[in-house]
Amino acid sequence: MPFVLNAGERWIKNNDSDFYVDFSKEEKHIQKDYGDGKGTAKNLLDKIADLESEAQKSFMHRFNIAADLVDNAKNAGQLGFAGILVWMRFMATRQLVWNKNYNVKPREISKAQDRLTDVLQDLYASSPEYRELLRMIMSTVGRGGEGDVGQRIRDEILVIQRKNDCKGGIMEEWHQKLHNNTSPDDVVICQALMDYVKSDFDMSVYWKTLNDNGITKERLLSYDRAIHSEPSFRREQKDGLLRDLGHYMRTLKAVHSGADLESAIQNCMGYQDDGEGFMVGVQINPVSGLPSGYPDLLRFVLEHVEEKNVEPLLEGLLEARQEIRPLLMKSHDRLKDLLFLDLALDSTVRTAIERGYEQLNDAGPEKIMYFISLVLENLALSSDDNEDLIYCLKGWQFALDMCKSKKDHWALYAKSVLDRSRLALASKAERYLEILQPSAEYLGSCLGVEQWAVTIFTEEIIRAGSAAALSSLVNRLDPVLRQTANLGSWQVISPVEVVGYVIVVDELLTVQNKTYDRPTIIVANRVRGEEEIPDGAVAVLTPDMPDVLSHVSVRARNGKICFATCFDSGILSDLQGKDGKLLSLQPTSADVVYKEVNDSELSILSSDNIEDAPPSISLVKKQFAGRYAISSEEFTSDLVGAKSRNIGYLKGKVPSWVGIPTSVALPFGVFEKVISEKANQTVNEKLLVLKKTLDGGDQGALKEIRETLLGLVAPAELVEELKSTVKSSDMPWPGDEGEQRWEQAWEAIKKVWASKWNERAYFSTRKVKLDHDYLCMAVLVQEVINADYAFVIHTTNPSSGDSSEIYAEVVKGLGETLVGAYPGRSLSFICKKDNLDSPLVLGYPSKPIGLFIRRSIIFRSDSNGEDLEGYAGAGLYDSVPMDEEDKVVLDYTTDPLITDESFRKKILSDIARAGDAIEKLYGTAQDIEGVIRDGKLYVVQTRPQV
Repeated sequence: MPFVLNAGERWIKNNDSDFYVDFSKEEKHIQKDYGDGKGTAKNLLDKIADLESEAQKSFMHRFNIAADLVDNAKNAGQLGFAGILVWMRFMATRQLVWNKNYNVKPREISKAQDRLTDVLQDLYASSPEYRELLRMIMSTVGRGGEGDVGQRIRDEILVIQRKNDCKGGIMEEWHQKLHNNTSPDDVVICQALMDYVKSDFDMSVYWKTLNDNGITKERLLSYDRAIHSEPSFRREQKDGLLRDLGHYMRTLKAVHSGADLESAIQNCMGYQDDGEGFMVGVQINPVSGLPSGYPDLLRFVLEHVEEKNVEPLLEGLLEARQEIRPLLMKSHDRLKDLLFLDLALDSTVRTAIERGYEQLNDAGPEKIMYFISLVLENLALSSDDNEDLIYCLKGWQFALDMCKSKKDHWALYAKSVLDRSRLALASKAERYLEILQPSAEYLGSCLGVEQWAVTIFTEEIIRAGSAAALSSLVNRLDPVLRQTANLGSWQVISPVEVVGYVIVVDELLTVQNKTYDRPTIIVANRVRGEEEIPDGAVAVLTPDMPDVLSHVSVRARNGKICFATCFDSGILSDLQGKDGKLLSLQPTSADVVYKEVNDSELSILSSDNIEDAPPSISLVKKQFAGRYAISSEEFTSDLVGAKSRNIGYLKGKVPSWVGIPTSVALPFGVFEKVISEKANQTVNEKLLVLKKTLDGGDQGALKEIRETLLGLVAPAELVEELKSTVKSSDMPWPGDEGEQRWEQAWEAIKKVWASKWNERAYFSTRKVKLDHDYLCMAVLVQEVINADYAFVIHTTNPSSGDSSEIYAEVVKGLGETLVGAYPGRSLSFICKKDNLDSPLVLGYPSKPIGLFIRRSIIFRSDSNGEDLEGYAGAGLYDSVPMDEEDKVVLDYTTDPLITDESFRKKILSDIARAGDAIEKLYGTAQDIEGVIRDGKLYVVQTRPQV
């Protein structure tokens, strides 16, 4: 309670402020363990926590403290600014006390706010790497304490629910609608709720306000997040609801009348009030250097801000953001005014998009794609690292042109852009989670913030931005594209009928080394492509999209395990809901039929699938044959693995238009010879100790072994013999470019040898009881062809088992993005062997990254365990280039493989012809890897397809 004292005619104050008596009881918060602050700028967060009791006094205190801490944040880098953002957002969402027993004048708050925003403005200009976080901090601070009112719509409904104990029923349904589709209807709904409360809870008054403003029960039910419930409040909630809904109404009107945008525009365009009222005499000068015609553009935006047809408004808003972007990229004395204008434009885009959802209810794919391109452009304009988003945007514009031109494959191409857009959104969400959530959890626990607000912190930030609207639009378009492109709900990679108990996991990687004691169907949200499939698993079902020829896909087919991607979120949710249930899966090449079965049926159904026991397999230990290096003409089974022998065999036998790279090899036994040398005695002794540790069950020894082997020293005889063999084969010798280049090559050779002890390979050999000591590693040495494209061919379609058609996948750049665990899909196609001129594209590429390399040497693993009958060892061990590859974000809209139909047909036909020729040469189905450079095809390895 504030008060002053009166003594006769004298008023007594507390240093020009009120006295206070505090009758409130401090809320008790159940605080979680602070943890160690890992993944945060802990020192900064501890300082914030120490200063919070001072910051609670008023906004003036909080903004001044924040300004003082900005230097600390800068020293801590990205996590420092993440900490400031978390703290400011806890404030903005009223998780922290705004004012505590302290009287402060509004101008003092404004002065402190100006000080903080000036500091943030200067940092924005000088530290471009932090701009996205700085924008987000500024949106929580705002120009005059009000913040980004578009964001407040989402935040304040949570505050109303919490403060008035009305979290269920209509308030929760309205909350969901506000997050997904806030519109001018919300102003009417808010007014109807206030009228209902004022009328002493007369339901007819609630409906009269709605119906008088054109909102019927049917309209409430038509929203993306429907409102089913009527209000039902208690009498003791009346005063609080009227107060808080009244405040909320101002926020809603500010958004939907464009008031916040209007003030941001006035601030930049100049403002003078000569009339009456509290603003009289206020004059703001126009921002200098604005683009010509900009005032007219902003006037257009304000004129259209409330129109039902949002397209002209969205186009104007995005044009306005594009035009001021160059000014935001450099120092400017009014930079923060421009930033707040950009934040207001961004917020208005999001609100308009949500209002425009209604226009899409009966819209065709062209309209949805157009809306997606608008939202994507808005997201790119608000993101620092936006190269991938820009190429997604170009992809949508290309897809729109294809759709308008009625090109045959427009839906198939649009699906690839949709998949890439999803990957970009997932990547952005993961980045936010990694940067922000640890700080939210640590600082939240330090400050006693309620757990629910901490738990949903990052999720609410993501939902509040354009990413959530983009995700919603993408989900709306996906089934339309799948239907148009005849893609169905499933891509079946390994069609095997199975019966098993459902287990739901987040990532396959987390269970890859488990052993299930009963047949298990794993439903995994994430499958990257490089995982092993755990023992006991009979099926893996996932919404993720690993390549058909990825490691995990090959493992599934070899192990007779059902493996399929589900594109339909409804089907996936149903499967996840069957956790623990026994299911029968009956896949075809394009669908998976599943049903629940009884436990008693398991033995009957399983017995039908019992096959003969796999043949026992063993390794023959190889010995050093006295040679450190051999040419391809000398490749034999005693000296090298099948990878090298197959390349040697192809030379001179394939058609002349198929290139075979020149190859030499370090044969079997060289590693064992090198480690036995006196110069490597210490490494050898440490290896023996670590192997004993490994045999004792300590899996951490695997990494130590790999690191230890990098200490090997090359014998002089090895260097000389390898140099002589390489040069006589007309390959470039790395040492000619200097000693450092040879050291890079030697490091790569050691990494190939060390991959004998990578986790996946080690556990794979143990599963089939192969003697790991008998596994020997030759190293195939080839000149790297700096590929325009890389491909993998299966000369029998692996998904259908059809031997009459070739299946192949193609990526831009080197093949590691195809055979490694790189996100996204490759271009895939099939080709009938009796019609090699007519390849049929099954899917366009969505991989965002391509790998490219300078002229270099690659060292390929070639073990004696890679092509054993009954054991698929291919791909278990590493191939290491001498130089690191450059990662390039790909723009498919300029790629002739996508844009030029005749070029694509020739390249794909050449790949199919090469596969057919090599299969005929061997007489059995082949798994072939190769590259295209300047239109010429090279095959770099082939092996029997299993």
